[in-house]
Amino acid sequence: MSEINLKGKSFLKLLDFSAEEISYLIDLAADLKAKKKAGIPHRMCEGKNIALIFEKTSTRTRCAFEVAASDLGMSATYLDPTGSQIGKKESLPDTARVLGRMYDGIEYRGFGQETVQSLSDYAGVPVWNGLTNEFHPTQILADFLTIKEHFGTLSGKKLVYMGDARYNMGNSLMVGCAKMGMHFVACTNKKYFPDAALVDTCKKIAEESGAILEFIEDPVVATKNTDVIYTDVWVSMGEPAEVWKERIEDLSPYSVTKEIMDNAGPGCRFMHCLPAFHDLNTVIGKEIYEKFGLTSMEVTDEVFESEASIVFDEAENRMHTIKAVMAATL
Repeated sequence: MSEINLKGKSFLKLLDFSAEEISYLIDLAADLKAKKKAGIPHRMCEGKNIALIFEKTSTRTRCAFEVAASDLGMSATYLDPTGSQIGKKESLPDTARVLGRMYDGIEYRGFGQETVQSLSDYAGVPVWNGLTNEFHPTQILADFLTIKEHFGTLSGKKLVYMGDARYNMGNSLMVGCAKMGMHFVACTNKKYFPDAALVDTCKKIAEESGAILEFIEDPVVATKNTDVIYTDVWVSMGEPAEVWKERIEDLSPYSVTKEIMDNAGPGCRFMHCLPAFHDLNTVIGKEIYEKFGLTSMEVTDEVFESEASIVFDEAENRMHTIKAVMAATL
C-alpha cells in the first residue's frame, strides 16, 4: 500500500485511477473503518478545511462527507443549492480559484461532469465528485468495499445492474467492474444500455483486466448464477415527473423480485445506492401508487427487507470510503 501516492489528486471518476489505486482506497477504507469501530482516533487531516458544494441535495453523501471530515480532524462548510454564486453571479473558474485559496479540498455534487472537472482544473486543491449526471465514483468504492466484505474478493464476481443503465450508476459500475476484473451485466431494455463510447472504453479496459461485460434484455438469462443484483431508482433527481409513465412501462420487467433473486441463486446479495421505492412510505411512492397502482418500483419490499439485502452495509460504507478518498488525497 505504501507505494501508492494520491496526494493532491482529484477524485472525479474511476477511469482516472488504476486497479491498484482503487484497491488501495478500498483497503484504506477498511483500515479506517476498523479503527473507527475500535474507537482508535485517526485525525490524519487535523486542522484542514473542506468545502461541500451541493447543487443537488443528498442525505448519504452530505452526512458521509461531514462525519468523515470530523473523524479526520477537519472542519466542513456546506454550501446548499442557494448557498453559492457558482455560474450565477460568479463564473465557475473564479469560484474555484476563490475556494481553492480558502479550503484544502472541495466536494461537488450536481449536474454535468464538466463542472466538477472545471473546479478541479482551477481550484489548485483536490476536488471530489459526490455525484454528477455521468459518474458517481464514491458510491462505487462503497459498493466494492461492501462486496469485498461479503465475498472476500472482487475479481470474477458477477454483478448485474437492472434498470436505467445510461447514467451515473450504470456508467460507474461498468467502469469499476471493468477495472477490477469483474463480470458486469447491464440488464435492461436496450433503450437504457450505457453510452456506446463508454462501453468501447470499458471493453478495452476489460481486455487488460479479464473483466466480462454483457448487455442482456432478458432478466432470467441475465441474472442466472449471480453474486450481486444491483438497482437504482428509475427516475433521477431533476428529471421531470412526466417521465415516470414511460419508465414504469419500460422498466417494470426489470424490478428486482423474489423470483429474480431465487433465479440468481442462494448466495446472491441485493444492493441499492438508495433512496429506494420499495414501499409506500414516501410522498413519491404514494403518488406513484395513486397514479399507477404500484406498491413498489425498482425493488419489492420483500427483497429490500430480506437477509440477502446488504443496502445498509453499503450505505454505511459511503462514509468509510469517502474518508479514505479524502485522507489519501490530502
